[in-house]
Amino acid sequence: MALIEFQDVVKKFNGVAVLDGVTFDVRKGEVLCVVGPSGTGKSVTLKHLVRLLTPTSGRVLVDGVDVATCSGRALNGIRSRIGYLFQGGALLAWMNVADNVALPLRECTNMDDAEIDRRVAAALESVELTDAAEKFPAEISGGMQKRAGLARAIVRPTNDVVLYDEPTSGLDPVTSVTINRLIKKLNRELGITSVVVTHDLQGAVAIADRILLLKGGKVVECSTPAEFLKSENRDVKEFLAAMKGEVS
Repeated sequence: MALIEFQDVVKKFNGVAVLDGVTFDVRKGEVLCVVGPSGTGKSVTLKHLVRLLTPTSGRVLVDGVDVATCSGRALNGIRSRIGYLFQGGALLAWMNVADNVALPLRECTNMDDAEIDRRVAAALESVELTDAAEKFPAEISGGMQKRAGLARAIVRPTNDVVLYDEPTSGLDPVTSVTINRLIKKLNRELGITSVVVTHDLQGAVAIADRILLLKGGKVVECSTPAEFLKSENRDVKEFLAAMKGEVS
């Protein structure tokens, strides 16, 4: 069953189409990894899901509700379900890790302090960051900042979708493996539906149920990792060759 649907989505900036008829779906409980060359619309795609951007034409549906046209209450309901992990973690420098994670609960719910503390502790435990609760962002590594951002993305009880924008960008290979393992762990243990924009093809193959390739603002392939790696699609072959060249 599709939880998220893009239906012929076009997004233009100054008359130039960054997304050009994008159509795909994401099934409930699935990890969909979106890959492709830089500037091809991957992050733009994510932003449509929480209405940071709206399509020039086409529809973006979450549980059958059109995100671009729904009312304020319906939009708030959709946003309450979606956690967003930004590239840099987007932590507030003047708050410690626990307070950063607690921020959505304090801003958007009526929970008391005891319940907030319990949920923050559980979220930090899920991302294996309990020992860093009292530390400030400047005192922890980039990988730990990503994990703190991930804890914040899952801390609200209504969160059942997480959007990841380059979760392993700027991280060393060992830390990247840790982040990818956590994405899969949260998907498996909490049933979180994940859309992962990434340049990390090796990570995508390891964690994805399906891999979607965007090129020139269009979907050129959406298939399982095994099918993706064996695809006869020319664009997929060129992408895989380019990625292999970067690694070698």
